Amino acid sequence: MSTIKDYKKDHKDLYNPKTQPSIIDVPEISYVAVKGQGNPNDESGEYQKALEVMYGIQYTIKMSKKGTPPEGYFDYVVPPLESFWWLDDSEDLTAKSKYNWIAVVRLPEFVNDKVFQWACDEVTKKKKICTEKAYLLTMAEGLCVQCMHIGPYDDEPKTLTLIDEYIDKNNLIKDIADKRLHHEIYLSDPRKTEPIKMKTILRIPVKNK
Repeated sequence: MSTIKDYKKDHKDLYNPKTQPSIIDVPEISYVAVKGQGNPNDESGEYQKALEVMYGIQYTIKMSKKGTPPEGYFDYVVPPLESFWWLDDSEDLTAKSKYNWIAVVRLPEFVNDKVFQWACDEVTKKKKICTEKAYLLTMAEGLCVQCMHIGPYDDEPKTLTLIDEYIDKNNLIKDIADKRLHHEIYLSDPRKTEPIKMKTILRIPVKNK
């Protein structure tokens, strides 16, 4: 009987941190990604359209097992939605219309440029969804401090304060840069979960002082 890979279960260091900050060295991971701007809660906004594109590509790759799967294929549970966030000229986290983001979902290791392009073409042809904004993103975040946030998204500043305190106490400094960004991993579906019970991993890149 074949085993279906579940990244959340197999990599608990990445997907199940405690509610107190801890340090982690994040390895190289590949994602389907879409970059955009604007309020992620806008039902007709770029973020929601990005989700449609990304999950179309993800499930096309996953369900390729019913046809001719790519070399090295293994079945897997589609990993959770993640996003990298930044603001250009404001630190007001309530200014959601000014958010810049890269929405991502982790891809299995057998996905290369050829497999990714095939999936994009299939989604465009069969689902009539434009995939021109989607791209294959491979990155190693490296040294980060992360923490499980439990509760509404708007309460994240409380957990970020805990992260800041941990960074200060452990001779670290934030290392936010073009390729090192505020990172969130969404473990709960807000359509099905009470806001007070939602789980979100907050991850901040750091370096030693």
